[in-house]
Amino acid sequence: MSLIKNIKRTYLLPLTPALLVAALLWGCKSGENYVRPDLELPAAFKTLPSDQPDSTDAFTDNIAEIAWESFFEDTSLVKLIDKGLNNNLYLKQIRKESDIANEAFKQTKANFFPQLNTIFEKRNDRYSQNSTTRESVKYYQGKDTPNQWYVARAHNIAAVQSSWEIDVWGKLRRQKEANRAQFQRREAITKAVETDLVAEIATAYYKLLMLKEQQQVATYNLRLNDSTLSIVKLQFRAGEVSSLAITQTESQKMISASLVPQIERELEIQKNKLNELLGEYPNESINVNKGLGDTRLLSDIYVGLPLELIKNRPDVNAAELALVEANAQVGVSQAMRYPALSLSAQLGYDAISFSNVLNPGSLFGVFIGSLTQPIFQNRRLKTRYKISLAERDIAELAFREKVIQAVSEISNGMVTIEKLEEEYELAEQRLINAREAVKESYLLFSSGYATYLEVINAQSNALESELYMVDVKMQMLVANIELYRNLGGGWN
Repeated sequence: MSLIKNIKRTYLLPLTPALLVAALLWGCKSGENYVRPDLELPAAFKTLPSDQPDSTDAFTDNIAEIAWESFFEDTSLVKLIDKGLNNNLYLKQIRKESDIANEAFKQTKANFFPQLNTIFEKRNDRYSQNSTTRESVKYYQGKDTPNQWYVARAHNIAAVQSSWEIDVWGKLRRQKEANRAQFQRREAITKAVETDLVAEIATAYYKLLMLKEQQQVATYNLRLNDSTLSIVKLQFRAGEVSSLAITQTESQKMISASLVPQIERELEIQKNKLNELLGEYPNESINVNKGLGDTRLLSDIYVGLPLELIKNRPDVNAAELALVEANAQVGVSQAMRYPALSLSAQLGYDAISFSNVLNPGSLFGVFIGSLTQPIFQNRRLKTRYKISLAERDIAELAFREKVIQAVSEISNGMVTIEKLEEEYELAEQRLINAREAVKESYLLFSSGYATYLEVINAQSNALESELYMVDVKMQMLVANIELYRNLGGGWN
């Protein structure tokens, strides 16, 4: 015990001034704390759908805050999305990258603590008689010294070694701040991928429903063409029309028939795409037995305020966290230009003979306090600092750009939904007229008051109107999904 007290008195007391300096400088820091730049965000989005309530109403909920399980009411779609979020391979990769960032963050938190190592070393340096290195007098004390292969140096060490960098200028704190922001950014990117995946699966699913409905429309229209062709053939036999009527009617039927394999091809491709999103090989597990039918659209759309995008939209949040990281790196590069204070110590046993290693007389200690000031480093430190400043400016510009892009996408989405609703109303009226025209032309044709060309034209218009209305409804569904995604929905 007395020996240890002597060590403390002899070696630790001279370090007291260095420790006092470290304590005085502990509060100093490098770099500035992050402050969000003034984005000059508008109070509301540029355009609101004319038939929607005020989306800035404080008593309404932003649709981005609706969980995807509630946003999509189709139970089949909900099951597919849940499966995709669990099995999608790209999303799994992104989650692993987030785990890596988390481990790096944990490591920077540990930088504040001293490093501790154990040393076990046995050394025996032997030389020849022609060497300039001479034998160890202490090792051969009381022994005969050989002329060849003699021991010049020997020691056996069992010790504990520790080193500790004092965070005088806040370099370690800034590194921790940067790695925390990097980890949070990876989490935000993961959320953005989840949002994209939810939207992509929903879009692929609704496209399947659209194709199924188009298939039903094409099949029904083909049956109408069969009926028309049968009547034309009867009229030909009666001498009321020429063979040209049969040829043109058959041509129209072939046009309608060719739509069926086209749609079936697209249907299978879309199934394979959906399987890929689910992390599976193409298979027959996805069976669509219905069309868009009565798929419900959002009746009320509340998009909230532009300021909420930073909280709700993961990619915007990720862009801000990249700025936070870049700002912290400025502090790190600035601190590297200042003196570095470190403490190190080594305590253990050292003996020439292995049998004396644990003898109290073999106890040794090394205590070092160092203050290192970089002077000339070939401009590396200054260059790194200047680069970090430029990278922070770039990150801020990217953040501003991402916010403007997000606001524009939402404004575009709102206009798209409004105009598609108007277009859908016109498409419905057009389809009603086209169907009525088919009935009238068919009746007139059966009575001899209309030509087969009028019937063919009416059926062609009806087919086009049916497919067009299905397509517009699909666009409306996709527009709703895109607005939900652009607002940041789908991950919470």
